[in-house]
Amino acid sequence: MPNPVSVDPEPVTLIGPDGMATAEERYRRDLPPETLCWLYEMMAVTRDLDAEFINLQRQGELGLFASCRGQEAAQIGATAAVRKTDWLFPQYRELGVLLLRGIPLRQLAAAWRGSWHGGIGFTAKRCAPIAIPIGTHGLHAVGAAMAAQRLGEDSVTVAFIGDGATSTGDVHEALNFASVYRAPCVFFVQNNQWAISMPVSRQLAAPSIAHRALGYGIPGVRVDGNDALACYAVMAEAALRAREGGGPTLIEAVTYRQGAHTTSDDPTRYRSAEELERWKALDPIPRYAAYLRHVGLFGERLEHRVAAHSARLRSELREVVVSVPDPDVTELFDTTYAETTPTLAAQRLALRAELAKEA
Repeated sequence: MPNPVSVDPEPVTLIGPDGMATAEERYRRDLPPETLCWLYEMMAVTRDLDAEFINLQRQGELGLFASCRGQEAAQIGATAAVRKTDWLFPQYRELGVLLLRGIPLRQLAAAWRGSWHGGIGFTAKRCAPIAIPIGTHGLHAVGAAMAAQRLGEDSVTVAFIGDGATSTGDVHEALNFASVYRAPCVFFVQNNQWAISMPVSRQLAAPSIAHRALGYGIPGVRVDGNDALACYAVMAEAALRAREGGGPTLIEAVTYRQGAHTTSDDPTRYRSAEELERWKALDPIPRYAAYLRHVGLFGERLEHRVAAHSARLRSELREVVVSVPDPDVTELFDTTYAETTPTLAAQRLALRAELAKEA
């Protein structure tokens, strides 16, 4: 693990833009062939499903959607490196994280459709609900990590946050608590270069986001966020360190948001076509596919498997969005507390009466 008093400004890279293995020797690439192929499959399926979510929003079936196109390697690589018993705290752009963790499509679709009132079902997969407020879930991740410490568990929590969130007070407080209490928490920052229309160059004066770890006395690591194997290796190391009592790590995955901030955004108003093309040349999925070809694992069989998986999930997503009825809105009163209070019971009756008038 890197020394907490220094940060290497060069991102850890195991697969170069040409798909060839780099000279990096500190981290291993020798995952089982089936795992290497599975990582590609999940990256490609995430991108296809991402496109289907956008299509559905454009057709008026969803209220909003935040695309993760371009960030698949960071999300899939990092999530694949932790245990299913570890807790994940996503923000709102983590489709790959949620897909890999097994969150049902009907729950993801309902969240973006606005027909579902929270994260019921997410916690069964040891995943917190989608966090729309910027950076607040970092504190939740640290709290969960500190609880695991007190309970004597060996679980690790991972807070997935964006570069813009590192400018908030909540993330500072989360990092400070985690460092002081040596909480088993990993802060995985996806630096996609833009906080809506604010470039990362105007968000901090430090050499990088990872350098902010120095102020907390914890390791900071920069990793190529478009390199799935590098993200896997760096996350695996940080999770092991946290699990063994070594405390938190701040990881900066250097990547790029190829699409709009959300479907309500027009990125052409603040970034150039030339910048987008430069980053598209570093696209994580073609890069990883080229690597698999070099090691003899990419072929028609894998392509067909991925295509079938994507088609099945896209069809399922459309079905649950278009055909599944919306839940009973009064259900929210049953899930606020373990036992419904008299006040909530009265509010539920009042809402039912109001809805009856509109029927």
